[in-house]
Amino acid sequence: MHNWRYLVCFCACALSLGGLSGCWFGKLDRPPEAQLSPTQNPLVAQYTLRGVRTGVTAWVEFGPDTNYGRETWKVTTSTTDHLGEIVNILVAGMKAQTTYHMRAHLESASTSWVDQDRTFTTGALAEPAGYLAGLPFQLPSFSVAKPPSSVTPAPGVELLSLTGPPNISSLECLVLDLQGNIIWFYPPTAFPIKLMDNGHFILQMNTDLREVDLAGDIVRDVSVAQVNQSLQASGYSFVVTTFSHDILTLPNGHWITIGQISKSFDNLPGYPGTTDVLGDALIDIDPNGNVVWGWSAFDYLDVNRHLQGLPDWTHSNGLVYTPDGNLLLSMRHQSWILKIDYANGTGTGNILWKLGEDGDFGLAGGDPTQWFYAQHDPVLENTNGSLMTLAVYDDGNYRIDSAGVACGTSPTAPACYSRAAIFQIDEDTHNASLLWQYLPGFYSYWGGSIGTLSNGNIEFDSTDPFNIPLSEIMEVTNTDTPQMVWQMNINGQYAYRGSRIPSLYPGVTWQQ
Repeated sequence: MHNWRYLVCFCACALSLGGLSGCWFGKLDRPPEAQLSPTQNPLVAQYTLRGVRTGVTAWVEFGPDTNYGRETWKVTTSTTDHLGEIVNILVAGMKAQTTYHMRAHLESASTSWVDQDRTFTTGALAEPAGYLAGLPFQLPSFSVAKPPSSVTPAPGVELLSLTGPPNISSLECLVLDLQGNIIWFYPPTAFPIKLMDNGHFILQMNTDLREVDLAGDIVRDVSVAQVNQSLQASGYSFVVTTFSHDILTLPNGHWITIGQISKSFDNLPGYPGTTDVLGDALIDIDPNGNVVWGWSAFDYLDVNRHLQGLPDWTHSNGLVYTPDGNLLLSMRHQSWILKIDYANGTGTGNILWKLGEDGDFGLAGGDPTQWFYAQHDPVLENTNGSLMTLAVYDDGNYRIDSAGVACGTSPTAPACYSRAAIFQIDEDTHNASLLWQYLPGFYSYWGGSIGTLSNGNIEFDSTDPFNIPLSEIMEVTNTDTPQMVWQMNINGQYAYRGSRIPSLYPGVTWQQ
């Protein structure tokens, strides 16, 4: 009897000429069963549709009223069971303690179905159970400034990697809308957090690399102990103490991360006795958690070049995967960006070039102050043959002037300053030039990030210069005289990185 009913429905659907619902998308002749439920993240709902047929696209629209306004990404069912499957869509991007309206959509080539309006009320932003127990919980405050301007900020939301101050418990992995409202969070500290192409987040944590979905459920976790076991089995001589500062996800599913390592040296110039020097390693981890390629700074650089002293020798803080299959590594305490022969996991590890003061490139104009110093977050904007455009947040520590004097090293030395900068480099001629810069007017001696937005503006993040937990993220025009378009002020924590992402769903852009 059920098979007959299914056949009638299938034929009716096949014979309908684009009708709205000649056949339901659910199993047999009934619409799907729909349900809303909470998740462990109080700002995320799960929209469940039961009995959805194969080849159907499902998505949810949501908002504070029945005008909705935002959408999730679209999920296509793939079951071969004619009775259908369960489709779960995580709905995220909502403010705390707010009632939202939402409804699911199903679409195929010829028909569509829309669920009834449903409501979901988000929970409070509270300290997660057991997180940094014993410390007072304190949320940072956010404010947004937007001066009168004909320039509209780029669409999207702001992904933040926050840290500190010490002796408090707070939320440090956050997404905010452009009005400064928290619309997503993940409790533990990560340094940084990034949105993946599959809609999950990847987190670089001290002792773990973790992939989580929007609800915060762990999809994959790789520990320092697991990596060290694999390094030992593969014959590598170094041991990772912690993961550090950045992680890449590659198209083949591998993760590449920075690991902190150490090596003992005796009687280095200026350092009598034994010094345990802190350096960096690069580790390529396959989807099974095995190390398939490794690199150690101790094998390629002179430990006696230490611009900020020892033991913290290299202090790498940024990784970039290049179109030719190699890696860029930002070494803050060398004031260099290195290009490393990775060759998609088959490379020698040799340093192909060093960009920065005393590196392998000449700088147009020859003024050493125009190099970056103690930089953060290099971003490869584009490549064109041998030309590479690279954005860098230039913190400016120990910036060298034309007389060779490092800023801030004496009462008569020049003052240090920070800036957002974009360079063009020619890998064939080894010439570099400064294309653009913006000086916010202060010295941010650590942290920072930068990137070009979808509207061509530049966004960068700076920490407060006086060790007070304040940070600001600015969007400015990419012009000879940059104009501020949008600014977010953060009070109570430092912003290690801030970046504009189109939405919480890859391929979907949310307007303001």
